[in-house]
Amino acid sequence: MKNVKYLLFITCGSLLAKDFSTVSIDDVKKFWNTRPCNVRHSQKPLGSLEYFDEVEHRKHFVEPHIPSFAEFNRWQGKHVLEIGCGIGTEAINFAKMGAFLTVVELSEESLAITKRRFAAYGLQANFILGNAEELDSLLLAGEKFDLIWSFGVIHHSPHPKKIVEKCNDFLKDDGEIRMMVYAKISYKLFYLMREMGIWDFSVIDDLLSSYSEAQTGCPITYSYTIEGAKKLFADFEILDIKKTHIFPWNIQKYITYCYEKEACFKGISDDFFNELESELGWHILVRAKKKS
Repeated sequence: MKNVKYLLFITCGSLLAKDFSTVSIDDVKKFWNTRPCNVRHSQKPLGSLEYFDEVEHRKHFVEPHIPSFAEFNRWQGKHVLEIGCGIGTEAINFAKMGAFLTVVELSEESLAITKRRFAAYGLQANFILGNAEELDSLLLAGEKFDLIWSFGVIHHSPHPKKIVEKCNDFLKDDGEIRMMVYAKISYKLFYLMREMGIWDFSVIDDLLSSYSEAQTGCPITYSYTIEGAKKLFADFEILDIKKTHIFPWNIQKYITYCYEKEACFKGISDDFFNELESELGWHILVRAKKKS
């Protein structure tokens, strides 16, 4: 992996993050209302148990690091805040394991599907519709959580740092933050640059923002180097930070529910694939706690 590390060194040294702070949060809400995340992960009737089970299976099959990162069973009887629940795939697992769950979600459509999911399983949570940048007005003063969880969400907000800073007020002294943000340098980036014929690193923030999700045109997507992610969580003591997740599946077959790896991934060992993910993964996983 020495050549890969050298490439990352020479390409990342002078990269500056694009500022999306002037983009309206209403544009972000409109985007996710139009097509909630993972809503097409099943062709079963929307709202049925079969639909939600298939959505979960499909998501965790292609992102197997999520359950191990969340450790759902660890939070039984604990108070969990999820920032950005989407259609509730992780939320429902926290609830199944007996967590006292509060979710804050920007998209009305996403939250409506999550509520249907909880009703289908006979589970409960505290559902809050609102902008996570305003946690102090959405949550009760003095309310504290054992875990604040957010997976692939805060980088779609105009001011991710504002969300992270506000978490300090709502995290218990012995609590944890576990969050995922997107990596600036990843296999996904090089795949996009190759497909688009764009080899200009000055425009990669625009490229990643436009193509960060299954539906194109996301108005905001911040991405981070490891050092950039550390700065984002500078108000906390970082317990662990690492990169993971390369999507190895043929996309055209994947959307037809057929799982076949791209030719370049078929002949490599699991160990080597895991090493690639640690260098070129699209997901940066951050575990942090309050500073002593």
